[in-house]
Amino acid sequence: MNCIIVDDDKLSRKVLTEHVKRSSFLTLTGAFDNAIDARNTLTEKSDIDLIFLDIQMPDMNGFELIDSLENPPAVIMVTVNEDLAVKAYDVDVIDYLVKPVSYSRFCKAVDKVVRYQNKNARENVGQQEVFIKKGSSLVKLKLVDIIVVEALENYVVVHTDKEKYTIHFTMKAIEQQLPSLIFIRVHRSFIVNKSRIAMIKDNSVDISGDVDVENIPIGKSYRDNLLKEINVMMR
Repeated sequence: MNCIIVDDDKLSRKVLTEHVKRSSFLTLTGAFDNAIDARNTLTEKSDIDLIFLDIQMPDMNGFELIDSLENPPAVIMVTVNEDLAVKAYDVDVIDYLVKPVSYSRFCKAVDKVVRYQNKNARENVGQQEVFIKKGSSLVKLKLVDIIVVEALENYVVVHTDKEKYTIHFTMKAIEQQLPSLIFIRVHRSFIVNKSRIAMIKDNSVDISGDVDVENIPIGKSYRDNLLKEINVMMR
């Protein structure tokens, strides 16, 4: 993620810069000591994903900066003032850090941004549409409505809540076309919609929805990747 730091405190900018440098998935594209210069950059560039933003700054404060942007990037507030947290969340900031910011707390905030952006990406991708051939017609489906893809010799069966479609396709080819944000291959013969996984057992997954294949085997070579792709809470 491309990020910028906006903070009139020199020491705070230095600390945040060091934190960003230690995070391999963050790229610092600018550090500003005032909100006006930051705003000028934000209006010129569309590839900034995240702002580490101080609140109390001269001329334009952090809240005014957010309010001045039509489509602000994700924002993590960084401030010495603990009392403005409620107001910060009212303007949809992702997290609120109180100075001095430790690296561990910094990481938790950035992880929240990643989860938030992944969720939005899944929702946006899921609303995309594809056309699937049925007889002599083409039927339009939203990606999110596809529950399971099942291999059937030289064909694949696309299962939805309402119907299933058999098309002349290989599993390898359809796996390459389905976005990995939504779908995961769990067996050489099955690709599933992650959001429809209701339960993972030792050797199978249970799928929610009105489909013929509610219990799907997990191939040994796919299990580790499946567990990496889901959120697991364990004692």
